[in-house]
Formats: sequence, structure tokens, C-alpha cells
Amino acid sequence: MSTFVQATTVAEAVGAMSGGARPVAGGTDLVVGARQGKAPLPESIVAIDRLDPLRGIELSGGRLRLGALVTHAEIVAHPGVLEGFTALADASAIVGSHATRVHGTIGGNVMNASPAMETGGPLLCFDASATLESVAGSRQLAVAELLAGPGETTARADELLTAIEVPALPGAGSCYARLEYRRQMEIAVVGATAVIVLDGGLVTDARIAITALAPTIRRVAEAEEALRGTDGGRAAAEAAAEAAAAASAPISDVRASADYRRAMAAVIARRAIEAAVARARGENVPVPASPALHGAV
Repeated sequence: MSTFVQATTVAEAVGAMSGGARPVAGGTDLVVGARQGKAPLPESIVAIDRLDPLRGIELSGGRLRLGALVTHAEIVAHPGVLEGFTALADASAIVGSHATRVHGTIGGNVMNASPAMETGGPLLCFDASATLESVAGSRQLAVAELLAGPGETTARADELLTAIEVPALPGAGSCYARLEYRRQMEIAVVGATAVIVLDGGLVTDARIAITALAPTIRRVAEAEEALRGTDGGRAAAEAAAEAAAAASAPISDVRASADYRRAMAAVIARRAIEAAVARARGENVPVPASPALHGAV
């Protein structure tokens, strides 16, 4: 028997989930998946879209807190995100269409766990953590540990994602870039995130992640190491990008072959790195970065 609950409190939501209900907020992935025949709609649903404790963007004490119901449109419009977490703004600005960004939430994006999701790379590079709540209590888990595979997370079925916390990285320049075939309703064929800190003209911290190139979004230690201690110039960016491409394990599907994805991984990673370095130097790279970098040599 199908059931529907409109939760008015977090306790009511996790209570319904303990009985097998699946939470729904924007529903942008759930409904599309059902229409395409990928998965049927759940028999039991708990709507969480009216839970105010899951809303809001807070920036204090060197940490950014995103309520699970914060939309992509809200993220990209927030001055603090644009200034200190620019790669996350890059990513949120190109999720789906305008309608998707207005209704789709960061919580739904993370829990959908697509290896092609735009926000995953920036969250990993900024060492974001997720707060999960159930009737047994709450716990925090690194987003890197939460993502387990295509459409899979390590969260229990009765745990509700309530917030994402992202520690600030002072002085960092960051960028998320993807291969674009079109400007709306696109899913990353290849994506890359770069977070760069410069001191005295040299890279003191580098964080690189690849998107749509493995079963999960992942950071690439070899690419990061290739950048540290360098000036972040073209040669260093190319070496790091090649390391990112070498660490990829792409698939072939109707959207691109594995060989094409691997080749483009080096191109997109280099563009993301160069844009992040430019931003770290105080140069202006518009948000979102992908359209501005499209066609760059």
C-alpha cells in the first residue's frame, strides 16, 4: 500500500524513514528517473520540502553550512560562496536547467550520488562533510566517504541528510569546469575541480578532483603533488592534468567513448587548474567558468 507523509519536523521525517519511507524535496532526479523507466517511484514517500531547519546558508567561524534543502540557485547567488567557494558556485550555476536549479537541492544532488554530479568535485576538494540524522541520533561523515558508487551512498536507509558543512580555505582560488556540448540540461561528460593556494607565487596547496571519469567522483593525489611547489604555470598545469587523466577509469556510453573521455580529461583538468590559479592571483574568471573556458586553447 502506497503512503505519503508531509513531514512538519525533522523528527517526523526520520520517523517515517525508519518505517521505510523515502525522503523527497525537489524531486528533480526521482521524477525524471521514474519517467525514463530507470526506477519506479517509491511506495512510501515522506516530503521534507517544508522543513525550515534544513534551509539556509550560513558562513561563520571559517565554515560554510548548507542546509540540505538549499537550492543550486541559492548557492550561486550567495556572495560568500562566490568569494570563498567559487568552484561550488561554478558547479551550481550549470546544474540542469534554470528550473532544475530553482527546485533541485544540494541534499538531493549529493544523495543521488551520480559520478557526473557537478557539485561533488568542489565538495570533495573543500573537504566537505555531511550531517546524517536518524531516530538513533546524528553523525557526521566526510562527503568523500559518503559517495560509494553510481547512485549509492554509505548512508543507511533510515538516515536523512540534513546539512553539508564546508571548511573555508583562506586565499584559495578554485574552479569547476566541464566539457560542454550545450548550455542547458547537460550532464558532465568530463568534469574537473581545482582548488589552489598560492604563497609568494608558488603553489602551497593543490586539490584536484575528476568528475564522470570513475564510478565515484575522486581526488587525484598524483595531480595535486605535481602542482605543489610550482608556479602553477602552463607546464605545471599540463603535468597535473595528465596525471588526472591517467588516474581516470572512464566508461564508453552513448554520450562519449572511454578514449575520448580520457583525452578530454587532460584538457578540462588543465583549464580548471589554470582558472583556479588565475583566481588565486586575484584575476577575474566569470562564474560559471565552463562557458568562459569553452574553446580555450
